[in-house]
Amino acid sequence: MTGAMMMERTVNGMSGMGTAAMPGATTPMAPNMMMVPRCTFKIEKVSGGMKVSCVCTDPTACAMMQNLCSVLAGGMCSMCCVMNGMVVCTCNLMMGMCKCEMTKDGCTMTCTSGDKACGEMIQGCCDCLTACMKSGCTCCMMMNGTPVCCGGC
Repeated sequence: MTGAMMMERTVNGMSGMGTAAMPGATTPMAPNMMMVPRCTFKIEKVSGGMKVSCVCTDPTACAMMQNLCSVLAGGMCSMCCVMNGMVVCTCNLMMGMCKCEMTKDGCTMTCTSGDKACGEMIQGCCDCLTACMKSGCTCCMMMNGTPVCCGGC
C-alpha cells in the first residue's frame, strides 16, 4: 500500500518509549507501529466552524480510511501537526459537533458549533492548521485518539 505511512503508537502516553527493554530481556522490544492512510488535506472555514476534506489517491488507503472513519465516527475529533518528529500543535475539536461523511475518494469532517465563541475557536484551529501545513508540517486527523489519516495540503 503506497498510500500509507508508519506512525509510532505511544506507550504510557509518552512518544518514543516504545523501544524500552523489558526487565530480563536481552534485546529491546520492537516499537509499536501502525500503518496510517496517507491523504491530502483541504481545510476551510465554514459558518460556525471548519471543514476538513481528506483525499486519498490509493484505493486501498482510501478504503482503510473510510472504514476507520465509519467505525470511529461520533467520538472526539482532533488534528495534530508534526514537523521533524516534534508536535507543533494539537487541536482538540471538543468545542463543536463533528460530522464525518464519505466521498468517492476519501471523506470530509465538518466541525461546527452554534455557540459564537466556540465557532470562533474552531475557526482559529482552522487558521493554525492551515499555517502549519503551508509551512511544511505533516498533519494527522484522529478520531477517539486513533489516527485516521495523515498528510499535508
